Amino acid sequence: CPVPGGLREEERVLVSEHSWRPCPEARRRLRGCLEWVKRQLFRVGEDWYFLFILGVLMATISFVMDLLVSRLYEAHRWLYQEVGDILVLKYLSWAMYPTALAAFSTGFSQSITPYSGGSGIPELKTILTGVVLEDYLAIQNFGAKVVGLTCTLMCGSTVFLGKVGPFVHLSAMAAVYLGKIRTSVTRDYENKFKQNEMLVAAQAVGVATVFGAPISGVLFSIEVMASHFAVRDYWRGFFAATCGAFMFRLLAVFNSEQGKAGDLKIDFPFDLLETFFFAILGAVCGLLACAYLFCQRWLLAAVKENRLTAKLLATDKPIYTVLVVLVLASITFPPGLGQLMASRLTMKEYLTSLFDNRTWGALVPNISSSVAGHPSVDPGGLWQEWCHPSATIFGTLAFFLLMKFWMLILATTLPLPAGYFMPIFIYG
Repeated sequence: CPVPGGLREEERVLVSEHSWRPCPEARRRLRGCLEWVKRQLFRVGEDWYFLFILGVLMATISFVMDLLVSRLYEAHRWLYQEVGDILVLKYLSWAMYPTALAAFSTGFSQSITPYSGGSGIPELKTILTGVVLEDYLAIQNFGAKVVGLTCTLMCGSTVFLGKVGPFVHLSAMAAVYLGKIRTSVTRDYENKFKQNEMLVAAQAVGVATVFGAPISGVLFSIEVMASHFAVRDYWRGFFAATCGAFMFRLLAVFNSEQGKAGDLKIDFPFDLLETFFFAILGAVCGLLACAYLFCQRWLLAAVKENRLTAKLLATDKPIYTVLVVLVLASITFPPGLGQLMASRLTMKEYLTSLFDNRTWGALVPNISSSVAGHPSVDPGGLWQEWCHPSATIFGTLAFFLLMKFWMLILATTLPLPAGYFMPIFIYG
């Protein structure tokens, strides 16, 4: 009987689909070999491979970000020195640089996605409790957060913000994306339990790749992020954080960096009598933390209730950022009040100088009285930035604490990607 036209067409289509695939037996054996290799590799668990990739990836991004920020901040210093002694030009070169970068950070991140602003840690804690936040961990937010955070860090100590919180958010987005790749490779259904395990490990990776401290990253993920911490998450978080911290240190060695802030080479960590002062320091920092939270809540409520600032934050966020950063840059202008706050130092240089284990009071008589006006920043003598002819070391440190307390609170209202742990560490 005659073959219907539809069957002929279907036969023709099947022939055309398989005609371009030669050697079916060899391809079948190759697929079998690949499946055998995958079974052998994933015998210990496929999670460990993706945790390793997560740590290496975030360490590389953190190192490249630090390198780029350092180079561009040096360019800002060079521009500030090359304009000469004309006060107006020095002020414009000092203030316009962070203002433009902060405005671009706000506009770029908010135009791509509103989820890229702020720290990201409160939202991640909400996600770990089981609340679903749509598109908050989508991979398209990753690029906006990286670019915005890089511009924020380029503002230096003028804005006085860090990168710990946003990097935890970035690590979580990378973990979610790697989790989707894992499900496609292993051909398993998406497991919510495994996704939470990756997110908890990502918190440790985010902190470890900022400070190069894996144990601190795991403690952070336990104490700050996870309300319920399974025992199996300890090893996963520590493994991923160790891979990230090791990669971060390895890249620093390749770049000839001499260690991180806080590498103190001393024979005795502390004297027994200093324990009493450590206790006083803890009590003072606790009281300051309560005052900080109270003042921050009051300022955030005032900004939302004020008609002008509320309108700017709702419709023109870059303009609000420009106004706030311009105020902060004017206060930290080195020939002005900035000379009493070591305003030319970066956030990392703040930590390096404050971790200096030498007695500054004994070193002051050995330096010139005009050190505060020195045109360059000596990497080996960062403590000299805290010296001023008309004030003592204790005076500049006290003025720094007083000014940065309310300046940090004001900076936390900016709608740009930024972290608040690093400035609090410096303050402590």
